[in-house]
Amino acid sequence: MAQVRVRFAPSPTGAPHIGSLRTALFVWLWARHSGGKFILRVEDTDQKREVENGLELIMDSLRFLGLDWDEGPDIGGAYGPYVQSQRLPIYHAHAQQLISSGHAYYCYCTPERLEQMRREQQARGEPTRYDLRCRFLSPAERAAHERAGDAKVVRLAVPQEGKTTLHDFIHGDLTIANKDVDDQVLIKSDGFPTYHFAVVVDDHLMQISHVMRADEWIPSFPKHVLLYQAFGWDIPMHGHVPDVLGPDKKKLSKRHGATSVIQFRDEGYLAEALVNFLALVGWSYDDKTEIFTRQQLIDLFTLDKIGHAPAVFDHTKLDWMNGYYIRALPDDELATRLLPFLERAHLHADAATVRELIPLVRARLKKLSDIVALADYIFVDDLEYAVQSLIGKSDPTTALAALRAAQATLEKYPSFADEEKIEAELRVDAEQLGQKNAQFFGVLRVAVTGRTVSLPLMGSMRVLGREKTLPRIARAIARLENKA
Repeated sequence: MAQVRVRFAPSPTGAPHIGSLRTALFVWLWARHSGGKFILRVEDTDQKREVENGLELIMDSLRFLGLDWDEGPDIGGAYGPYVQSQRLPIYHAHAQQLISSGHAYYCYCTPERLEQMRREQQARGEPTRYDLRCRFLSPAERAAHERAGDAKVVRLAVPQEGKTTLHDFIHGDLTIANKDVDDQVLIKSDGFPTYHFAVVVDDHLMQISHVMRADEWIPSFPKHVLLYQAFGWDIPMHGHVPDVLGPDKKKLSKRHGATSVIQFRDEGYLAEALVNFLALVGWSYDDKTEIFTRQQLIDLFTLDKIGHAPAVFDHTKLDWMNGYYIRALPDDELATRLLPFLERAHLHADAATVRELIPLVRARLKKLSDIVALADYIFVDDLEYAVQSLIGKSDPTTALAALRAAQATLEKYPSFADEEKIEAELRVDAEQLGQKNAQFFGVLRVAVTGRTVSLPLMGSMRVLGREKTLPRIARAIARLENKA
């Protein structure tokens, strides 16, 4: 075809799996690299599995990653409708065309008969497949079923001899003997097409030039090829991209953690990092480059660099890459992205304070959500901690002396902006008290942050300011006095 036309065609059964969106990214990159069209199509033939907000979750996931589409259910296009449940007359007409040409037939077998057939085949150690009973019914037998109003499906009449081959631009030629291919159902008894029928009809009518899908779909390739041949249509270029595996080399699933882009977004992963990371799950430009801008990926993406082997989803590498992109954000932009995570944790954060925190947290963030665990003490009114954590390995009297000395020093400063000067004077206080710096500052850290380990203490006091730091120290002193 003159123009590259590719599609992402998920089912609205929930938030798309990260493996599906990795394939969608490959498809989108190929469209943008080739100056082609990226089409969003909704494959909702399995109505029982559809969820109410499934389409919104799909669109939200694509939008978060920046994978814009040129045609789709929300914006239309010349080849719509782009939702399969709105295309039923199209599928019925094409099924009738196959029946008329002898490439398909009506099957009246009941679910009970099919189940019994499968049990008998299993008992004999045979593959479970349709036994062709209805394929060779006489006209009179078919007429009897029709008069009785028996429920029926439409099945493809697979050639009983020969082989079916698909050239895969990733794996090369894939071939199977036709005798090993089942007479698949094309139209179900509820009138809806099966996925394998609808996808072929839609891809042809929408002039799809390249089909990319996961390796797990390889066993279904003869169903598609035989349909193209039955209609006399050209077959789009096909490529089966490697599956996405967890660290245990098993297919990525919920047991490995987050599995949808929405989950990754809500955990604080940047779209820039996810796009870069996902592009490298099954594709590589060379053996050393790992950081790519979106435009670089578009410019460099070619089909011949898609790998053959399954690719491992490495969370450690994703965390590293996300941290890299976080550190590259301008201060104001990073503060803007962090603020919603603090608000979601019901912390009374404001943009100005978050902006002041950036120098303290930037290098420590792997995910945006880490800001809550790192800095929640900045945004609370009352710290909760055990009095014993103030004392540590010392005693109440020693800890009190440290806090009173620190209080006297800090009260002299109208602001805590000069961190180096304040820290130097506090070190003198520790020396005069005969305390080690670790002991002195450890007590002060708990009083100010409520933690034995926190962001840098001087920086924390700078962000908290005099009006919050001194009352915290005063409350700690009061608690130690009660303890004493």
